[in-house]
Amino acid sequence: MRIPLSSPDITDREIDAVTRVLRTRQLSLGPKLVEFENAVAAYTGAAHAVAVNSGTSGLHLCMRALGISDGDEVIVPSFSFIAVANAVRFERAIPVFVDIDAETLNLDPARIEAAITPKTRAILAVHTFGYPADLTSIFNIARKHDLRVIEDACEAIGADYEGRKVGPLADAGVFAFYPNKQITTGEGGVIVTQNPQIAALARSQRNQGRTDPGEWLEHGEMGFNYRISDINCALGIEQLKRIETILTKREAVAREYRQRLRTNPDLKLPLHELPNGRISWFVYVVRLGERFTQKQRDWIWKEMGSRGIGCGRYFAPIHWQPAYKNFKGVRHALPNTEWSGTHSLALPFFNNLKPAEIDEVCATLQELMRSVPD
Repeated sequence: MRIPLSSPDITDREIDAVTRVLRTRQLSLGPKLVEFENAVAAYTGAAHAVAVNSGTSGLHLCMRALGISDGDEVIVPSFSFIAVANAVRFERAIPVFVDIDAETLNLDPARIEAAITPKTRAILAVHTFGYPADLTSIFNIARKHDLRVIEDACEAIGADYEGRKVGPLADAGVFAFYPNKQITTGEGGVIVTQNPQIAALARSQRNQGRTDPGEWLEHGEMGFNYRISDINCALGIEQLKRIETILTKREAVAREYRQRLRTNPDLKLPLHELPNGRISWFVYVVRLGERFTQKQRDWIWKEMGSRGIGCGRYFAPIHWQPAYKNFKGVRHALPNTEWSGTHSLALPFFNNLKPAEIDEVCATLQELMRSVPD
């Protein structure tokens, strides 16, 4: 694509940091792992940070750390990346799909309580596209029903909620650092928590259940190879040092899009500010108006691609995914999820997207909207 959907922002300083690790003898479970974990903990205000090889691995370990198991129910959005439901199913538990708020695209607290049953054990609150979920309402519901809360902050590092960084506000939270994220480690994620027991279990289980890393062939329990290398961590350390500059750049790109598209009555733009916090812009997702069908949205998506402009259909509802075709789990009416899933279009969005490129994206999108076939 001439204008890709996303593009990582890597500098010579980060390349040099990775190269220095490659010249050492310790590429995994080394000093850069500890340094990266400490940096993430300090930035987010978490007492503990446990780095893993992906956000999905982090979500899975959170399920295990909170004791989610066979037949338990966990409330999740269907308008999200599939990992939120898969992590529940990895432990043979049941994801209960609850609808999203039509404006924020996050779980709608007003619909959560109706989905709670005697089997409900937790709520997985996703900060969709970097917009913080309504944690106050979610925490109130969780306390009332004695539920645990996990923050899926994989798309939201740097976001603020009522003066505090998202992630460690719940029982546990997870960040992800795939190359399309605000900062990247190539592949990787971090669990953050204030609970030392959750952190200790996650540290052990990411490393094949070892309770003492010095005893390499001694395993206290069944675990996984969810380790992240010091190579990835070195990249993450340098990226995190630049995060405020990165977030400011992304905010500027979002403003440029809004300025160019706000007068189009057939586009629903993302909320551009948070009254009690800060958005961490992950992607810029517009929704086509009521007069457009899913087929027409898909036509626009394909035409944008044919002109060298990368776009994404974020998100196809999880309960419509082929992997969930025969899933017998619980779900409730999801009108906002299904409408958003058929009308959303993610536009190119990354730190160094140029104004001229934004001009071309917006002009092409609006031209195609005018000429969309019936």
